[in-house]
Amino acid sequence: MSHPSDFYKLQIEIHSKELQKIKRQLAISSTIRLVVFLVACLGVYFFFGNTKVVIAVIVLAIAAFIYLVSKHSGLQYERDLKKKLIEQNETELGVLNRIFHHLPSGEKYKDPLHFYSQDIDLFGRGSFFQYLNRTALESGSDFLAKIFTENEINSIPKKQEAINELAAMPEWRQKFSAIALLVKTEVSATEVTDWLKNYKVFVPKWIKPVSLLFSIISVGLIVLNYLDLVSGYFIGGWFFFGLAISGKYLKKVNDLSSHTSKIQSTFEQFHKLILEIETQDFSAELLVEKRNLVFNVSKKASVILKKFAKHLDALDQRSNMLIGVIANGFMLRDLRQSYNIEQWIEAHKESVPAWFEVITFFDAYISLGNFAFNHPSYVFPKISNDLPVLKVKGAGHPLLKESTMILNDIHINSEEFFIVTGANMAGKSTFLRTVSLQIVMGNIGLPVCAEKAEYNPIKLITSMRTTDSLTDDESYFFSELKRLKFIVDEIKTDRYFIILDEILKGTNSTDKAIGSRKFVEKLVASNSTGIIATHDLSLCAAAEELPEVKNYFFDARIENDELFFDYTFKPGICQNMNASFLLKKMKIVD
Repeated sequence: MSHPSDFYKLQIEIHSKELQKIKRQLAISSTIRLVVFLVACLGVYFFFGNTKVVIAVIVLAIAAFIYLVSKHSGLQYERDLKKKLIEQNETELGVLNRIFHHLPSGEKYKDPLHFYSQDIDLFGRGSFFQYLNRTALESGSDFLAKIFTENEINSIPKKQEAINELAAMPEWRQKFSAIALLVKTEVSATEVTDWLKNYKVFVPKWIKPVSLLFSIISVGLIVLNYLDLVSGYFIGGWFFFGLAISGKYLKKVNDLSSHTSKIQSTFEQFHKLILEIETQDFSAELLVEKRNLVFNVSKKASVILKKFAKHLDALDQRSNMLIGVIANGFMLRDLRQSYNIEQWIEAHKESVPAWFEVITFFDAYISLGNFAFNHPSYVFPKISNDLPVLKVKGAGHPLLKESTMILNDIHINSEEFFIVTGANMAGKSTFLRTVSLQIVMGNIGLPVCAEKAEYNPIKLITSMRTTDSLTDDESYFFSELKRLKFIVDEIKTDRYFIILDEILKGTNSTDKAIGSRKFVEKLVASNSTGIIATHDLSLCAAAEELPEVKNYFFDARIENDELFFDYTFKPGICQNMNASFLLKKMKIVD
């Protein structure tokens, strides 16, 4: 398999060539429109004395111009799509080189009270979310954040299968994302569905046959006038009669138009996204289930959404003087278009939320598939209830550079606790975050940074970054106690992997030693599993009395007055602490 960077470079080359071709077509299209305009002007000039011929020239010119504008708009859309595809591939090349801090960080999803997200840098600048997230829609970003934080251990093999299949279709993923990136939303998908659900119709049922009859009569009168069989005054009277009928509902039509103008682009793009889902064959069970939600209807959801988008666009044209006034006077156009929109809403408002959810799902899962594609050396953990909780060969953290990353083996059984000691900067915190992320990624269904991985799914809970709260008038120690109480309450009702970095940091050493030991005993008695990092070597004595507890450490050594770390996870107790050495080395103390 070629490296992902080769694929991205090839895509940039392909799309750049296609973009240049489209730009040439746009230049030709603009020239043709100018020619049509000049020919129409010449026609009007030469036949200026013949009213009927002049009108015919103008009508033909307008029809040709509308057709050409439509074609030009299509080319502009293809141009914008190609630009987005090029941007995506350039972004991926940057991310492969760890250039990703300019991407959306997910800062708004930070939650200090969550089970683990705050402790393991899941959101924020330089976070795992920022590294992985490629969602194009706000709803997709929200759903991806939910996947990251739901702490859900069900259906992991189904998730793995879906992510693996999406990883293998990069062109489809990129096209879907490019289309989604062109969605310019003024209101959220939730607001749209709520508006549709609560919408009250106002156009009377009789408007459909009456508007059709009114239009036929109008065309007939215009033709008769053209043949000098009907007076222009009569046509004028008929025109103002039509405006009077339309004017009666003007305020309500204006209200409808103000709402639909905000959601028009959303539906124009969403029908394209649904079409991409409908026309793509999937084999993964989860993807097939989602696809069926838009496919198992009497008409394809994409066709239904496209029709609505056309209705919305038609109503939006009322801002054009030619359509807004003349078409209303002769055809009751506003009322007819409002009627079409209301009939669509009544027929499909219950289905729209499910269709939007499918789009949201694929927008989020494309990010997961993209991550798997970008890391072909990562492995999907083997999932079983009979395995150790975590057995990983060569575990690493995905945000560290592969060239310098030290890999460690992890093998922890159910209801087993590791106490990890080590010198400052020896790698304890990175190790804790690596284990935490292995569990989170395993639960999401992602491949993990490892040579081989076996996993017995378990929920995660951590306490690594407790802070004091000035706004809540809380001390650091009280905040930590609240976190530990939260953990104790949670493990009463469910099975958790617990990761703690230094218990009871906010109290004195004697209190800390006694309290930490009692807390470890409580965790062991609860049949939980986990890892506790500490500088308190007295806590290691628990392994002598509790068979469920094992000691591990990260070492440091001093050679030629320099400090060295191997960042390797080893069984035993750390004997080399380095605080005093560092104080002297940095000339803080003598």
